[in-house]
Amino acid sequence: MNPYRTLRSVVRVGPIETDRVERRLARAASVADLRRIAKRRLPAGVFDYIDGGADDERTLAANEAAFAAMTFRPRVLRGVEEVEASSMILGRPASLPLVLAPTGFTRIADPEGELAVARSAERAGLPYTLSTLSTRSIEEVRSVSDGRLWFQVYAWRDRGLVREMVDRAAASRFEALVLTVDTAVLGRRERDVRRGFSLPPTIGPGTLLDGVLHPAWSLAFVRSEPIRFANVAGRDVGDGASPVTLSDYINTQFDPGLSWPDVDWLRSIWDGPIVLKGVQTVEDANLAADAGVAAVALSNHGGRQLDGAPTPLSLVAPVADAIGDRCDIICDGGIRRGSDIVKAVAAGATAAMAGRAYLYALGAAGERGVDRLLEWFASDIVRTMSLLGARDIGALGVDLIDLPSPPRDRS
Repeated sequence: MNPYRTLRSVVRVGPIETDRVERRLARAASVADLRRIAKRRLPAGVFDYIDGGADDERTLAANEAAFAAMTFRPRVLRGVEEVEASSMILGRPASLPLVLAPTGFTRIADPEGELAVARSAERAGLPYTLSTLSTRSIEEVRSVSDGRLWFQVYAWRDRGLVREMVDRAAASRFEALVLTVDTAVLGRRERDVRRGFSLPPTIGPGTLLDGVLHPAWSLAFVRSEPIRFANVAGRDVGDGASPVTLSDYINTQFDPGLSWPDVDWLRSIWDGPIVLKGVQTVEDANLAADAGVAAVALSNHGGRQLDGAPTPLSLVAPVADAIGDRCDIICDGGIRRGSDIVKAVAAGATAAMAGRAYLYALGAAGERGVDRLLEWFASDIVRTMSLLGARDIGALGVDLIDLPSPPRDRS
């Protein structure tokens, strides 16, 4: 026996990858991996702004734990040769039952920010929601994407400013408005408090060491144009040109008096669908359906507002029972795998919404990171449905999952 020939038959030297981003992505197989890479690449304050939640972060943890606790009931021998994962969201087709959620100040994760996410969403055939507090403007995002775009609206005290942004969204062919209703005041995000984190991040004596330890991010940050709240640049409400804590900004500029008549007002200035984001009870979901909104997004703001709020997944089935097909139901919060999306849809959601997951991807590998994440979600959904014996989205139902116990009757 020739030992050299034996060794050569089992040892293969693969090609050397010269692309640094691809090398980075080759070490990732999950959102948890992207989070780990983003944590290493981003300054600690920036990472904590993306990663953190309110108070003790119990709700932040509970959002993911709810998906982990829900188990499947796979059916076998169903002859599922092919799986069709496409869905209808707001009456229009999407490649997956998924919407990319609005996230403010996205350029702190990567200089391309919202432009990168919008391009990735278009390639994946998914709707992307631009935040009012985005770092790229309504017009800039439309200029790089012919895909489905939604615009998220906060209740500014200055209603004239809201009307102006709504008009701009209409002129830029945005499809829907997403009214966020859970920010009467900003939640206490203690990681940001401890670090004295401001927007935009400041590089000074307190953060100089952090910047030195993360040279790629720091170099990109100083080479890029200044980060601003692009949709209100130059307005007297402040556009982030000067560092400001987000809590001070929200609590002075947003209207805590937002109420149901404001939904009617928004409909009076907008001809398209309206989504209410931040619904957290069956009662309010019923009121939203009665008000004629196109969708309710069951959301606790990713655990960043009220610690102790219910998890979105736990609300899906009771809300679906209560409102039927009067409007779409979107489950927002805790999505880390395609199988989580399948669980949400099986419980009764029209679609899921994910934001933090793509910020990890963006921080880990920029636009290519977001592309890779959405590819994973697509393949996860198809694989999960195959193993469940569901050939299309319409086959997903409560018979394929073990639902948690329903909430106690409060009547």
